[in-house]
Amino acid sequence: MTPTPHPRSAEIQSRRLSRIPAFTPVPANTRTGRARRDGWTPVRQAEFIGYLAETRCVRTAAAKVGMSREGAYRLRRKRGAEGFCAAWDFILGAPGTPRRKVTLDGLMQRIRHGTYRPVLRRGRYIGTERKADSSALFGMLKRADRRISPAPAAPHREADRGQEKGR
Repeated sequence: MTPTPHPRSAEIQSRRLSRIPAFTPVPANTRTGRARRDGWTPVRQAEFIGYLAETRCVRTAAAKVGMSREGAYRLRRKRGAEGFCAAWDFILGAPGTPRRKVTLDGLMQRIRHGTYRPVLRRGRYIGTERKADSSALFGMLKRADRRISPAPAAPHREADRGQEKGR
């Protein structure tokens, strides 16, 4: 296993990102079901990821969206932050990060909120695209189809077959 390079190393700093993977934002507070206006809203999370790609510095990216470095790391540790962590790790060059397991909660979150993808032009963050995630909906339907067992076929009786042949 090769050691991961430090995010501030010349190897990582010189790497130009042309595309950041889309991610599902971390869910809002579970008690109220919505994010605070001054907290980590889905748009603010996407902007943070965009600025992180531009600056490669967590402190600077957090400051650009009006949040703290500690708050960003706290958000990263929250339940449901797998997509956010994957985008963060991709930007800071953590090679070979394992693909995250797709859970029902994750699919529902992607169906409800869609995905956010920060857009970079010439290495600069210029905005965020929000897209409905229809693949999550199809994945949920596929899982539902697997759970519904097919109705057992009616057994064919010899007497039925004999009557059909006699016609």
